[in-house]
Amino acid sequence: MGTFRAREVILRCRQYGGTHRPKELAALVPPGANFGFDVLVYAGKALFLRHRNEEEVVAELAERNISISPREISVLGQRFIVYLAIAHGRSTENIKQAMQLRGGYVCHLDATCEGRDPLLMSSLDSLSEIVLGSIKLPSEAKEHITPFLERIKENFGIPVALVHDMGAGILRAVKAVFPNAPDFICHFHFLRDLGKDLLEDQYDRIRKRLRKHRISPKLRQSAKLLKREIEQNPEIVQMLTTDLEDLVRPTTPRQWLPWVNSYALIHWALAGKTEGHGYGFPFDRSHLAFAKRLRKLHSHLEKLKEIQLRGNGKGNRVYFKILADLKPVMQDQALWKAVDEIDARIAVFERLRKAMRIAPQSGGQGLNDEPAKTNVRTIEHRVSKFCAYLTRRKGYQQDQYAQKIIAQINKYWTKLFADPIEIQTPAGTIWIQPQRTNNILEQFFRYLKRGNRRKTGRRSSGLMLRTMLAETPLVRNLDNPDYMKILLGGKASLEEVFAEIEVVTLREELRQAKLNPERVPIKIRRLIAMPDYPEKLISILERAVA
Repeated sequence: MGTFRAREVILRCRQYGGTHRPKELAALVPPGANFGFDVLVYAGKALFLRHRNEEEVVAELAERNISISPREISVLGQRFIVYLAIAHGRSTENIKQAMQLRGGYVCHLDATCEGRDPLLMSSLDSLSEIVLGSIKLPSEAKEHITPFLERIKENFGIPVALVHDMGAGILRAVKAVFPNAPDFICHFHFLRDLGKDLLEDQYDRIRKRLRKHRISPKLRQSAKLLKREIEQNPEIVQMLTTDLEDLVRPTTPRQWLPWVNSYALIHWALAGKTEGHGYGFPFDRSHLAFAKRLRKLHSHLEKLKEIQLRGNGKGNRVYFKILADLKPVMQDQALWKAVDEIDARIAVFERLRKAMRIAPQSGGQGLNDEPAKTNVRTIEHRVSKFCAYLTRRKGYQQDQYAQKIIAQINKYWTKLFADPIEIQTPAGTIWIQPQRTNNILEQFFRYLKRGNRRKTGRRSSGLMLRTMLAETPLVRNLDNPDYMKILLGGKASLEEVFAEIEVVTLREELRQAKLNPERVPIKIRRLIAMPDYPEKLISILERAVA
């Protein structure tokens, strides 16, 4: 309809006092608002489910005869989240009953952050795939996590099991709030942390040595110059669109082959920086792959420069510029020593990775790949064999990294290998097997960050995590049909659910949601990050008054 003017008649009871407003208008527009619940829900879904930015939502609503500003869209988005959080809170008992009919819930806990920004911690039931709650925390310390878990316990009861990473704060908080619940470590997080302990020092050295030589910018500059030369010669452009075998046919203008070879080989080497399967370090080791490709590039160029396609070596001069750039890298003994050492450690890591059947190299979807459907006892047996192999290796007593791996496996053994859990439900006895990984939450966080990149164009999610309302992850539930059935409770739409929420409740919740004690100015965060900040502050002040 666009804009309309309504006349509201408010009735006052002379006998008992009090006023009565018409329900029809209140079901369309929140008190004191300029836009109806339908516009609010449209804006909220566009922002958080379809990941449109404010300007795009303004344009979409303009097509529906609604004039609104980007600032008002942002305000409606915040109100949408608060309305949803209130409705979610009022539905917790029904959500709990639905989960009990299913046998209970398996509580997955994980947090995401960018640098020193506040953490966004979420809890999700892997059986129903319902986000139970979320909170913004200054750190993963026990004292911050415990109140969140207490709230989950109060709303949904004790979980069938919990799955999370190896963070000390999470471990202590879970033990305090759910002391008797089965508690398991995510296999992916466990293996990732072990891999970082094993490989990170050498990998960091490789990364720093490559950065010192600035070899990537040098190769990109060479490729840029080659491309400029190639684009000026149609014959070379034609060669770039042919198959490899066609390049050596007698009809091919061979004087240009060194340019084509150099251009292609440079980009082949640079492609090593993106090599991987989407799991991140230590499963993907792109800087190591890049270093190894540089070594191969150098070796291939040494051979190519000796091949005289025109009876002399004049055409091969293009190879020498690249070889000159590679020379400092190839002479860097510290770099290649780190490569050799990390290769030996990778062999150990890959053996454990294979035993645990996590993050397979054959996977094509990165963290979206589900762990292999293998009996947990089989995996336990394979890990036992790995431990026997590692402890019997020559030099184990002197290998602190191997000893640390064994110590970590022994420490978390009972939290890694979970038997199916027997649960009594109204329908009878069922067995629940907790998922071996927290991938379901990892995927969820990537969903939020991809949506932020879609809306803002920024790769970093730091600003989003600082400014978003803590309850924003609840929007993920709106794609869950079972959840929507519970939330609507027989009503036809979210608009009807939101219309029943009192404006006083909304305003108080909105005020509380905007209170963000973690939003500390960046310069202050740098100060409080100093271990000796109090001492430095006192010293500076004493000098100031001296």
